[in-house]
Amino acid sequence: MQTQVSSKERQNETRSPWWKRVLWLVVIYSASVLALGVVATLFRMMMTAAGMRSH
Repeated sequence: MQTQVSSKERQNETRSPWWKRVLWLVVIYSASVLALGVVATLFRMMMTAAGMRSH
C-alpha cells in the first residue's frame, strides 16, 4: 500500500539550485525565440519566391 507524501516531506526533498532553474528558463526561452525566427525566415523566403515583395 502506498502512503501519501505530505507537503512538508516534499519541501524537504533536495531541489536543484536556483541558477540551474534560471538556466533552463533562459535555454527554453532562447530556443523558442530561435525557432520563431527560423519559421519567420522560411515564410519570408516562400513569400519572396512567390513574387511578394515589401515594396
